[in-house]
Amino acid sequence: MICHHTLRRLTVKVLGVASAAMFATAAWGETWNMPVPYGDNNFHTLNHIQFAKDLEIVTKGELKIKVHPSGSLFKHPEIKQAVRSGQVPIGEFLLSRLSNEDALFGVDSVPFLATSYNDAKKLWDVSRPAIEALMDKQGLMVLYAVPWPPQGLYAKKEIAAVGDMAGLKFRAYNAATERFAQLTKAVPTQVEVADLAQAFSTGRVDAMITSPSTGFNTKAWDFLTNYYDVQGWMPKNVVVMNKRSFQKLDPAAQKAVMLAAAAAQARGWAASMAETAAKTKGLADNGIKVAKPTDALRASLIEVGKTMTEEWLKQAGDAGKKLVEAYQQ
Repeated sequence: MICHHTLRRLTVKVLGVASAAMFATAAWGETWNMPVPYGDNNFHTLNHIQFAKDLEIVTKGELKIKVHPSGSLFKHPEIKQAVRSGQVPIGEFLLSRLSNEDALFGVDSVPFLATSYNDAKKLWDVSRPAIEALMDKQGLMVLYAVPWPPQGLYAKKEIAAVGDMAGLKFRAYNAATERFAQLTKAVPTQVEVADLAQAFSTGRVDAMITSPSTGFNTKAWDFLTNYYDVQGWMPKNVVVMNKRSFQKLDPAAQKAVMLAAAAAQARGWAASMAETAAKTKGLADNGIKVAKPTDALRASLIEVGKTMTEEWLKQAGDAGKKLVEAYQQ
């Protein structure tokens, strides 16, 4: 899907765009603030830092980006509006957080619709034009999107069947995870990544479904015992830019931004794949019991996925139906 040759070619192209003539009239001397939700050791954040370095090189230092990790500049729920209002020109957030605005934003969080990297890439390719059109109406433009590793089930106890989830306080981070909790008879509780350790330690939540990256980066072994590789879905983080800010750049600078974004997307997908293997191993190495779901658990979760797919199609209407049909062709 994404080969290292393609990644190198994109990066070389980014760094080869700049020339003294191209940027002679672009006396910006600007530093863009870029709020991101996750910590500075997260693979998404590291990718953004490299994106910033690429742009600084390509513009010969005239355009710099300061990445603000861990929601330190704006909290996760505030980032999209901060970019839209022009408080910052660029930012990152979980795309499916916007599913309450329009169901199309949540297509990548429909359980068991796209669970492999190839499928996730195909889904992004067919859904990106619709996502871009929705963002455009809000004065935003999509630069790049990168998936999390496939979502797995974490708990403080063994989960052999979906009935074992009944009554568990379940961490939700978007509408899809809230509905997932309801369908498994768990109790959804909104908790941000930064608050996970405290939420589990105080009994506010008992279980969650999230990536091996989030589990590893939050040291989940300190507060839970079991991880099931259910490969539920692959939600994406998206980096957007304020359209007015982009339009103020001269054509050469705009080209540099878009080439750097293409390189960041390719690099991010490759990093996500590597992250899946490394962080799943890391969970096991630190004492979490890592296992495949039982046949009974997987069968029940697939049924939950079918229900959520039907519900999503009703919410998304004709646009959603056309998108899924295009993806399944």
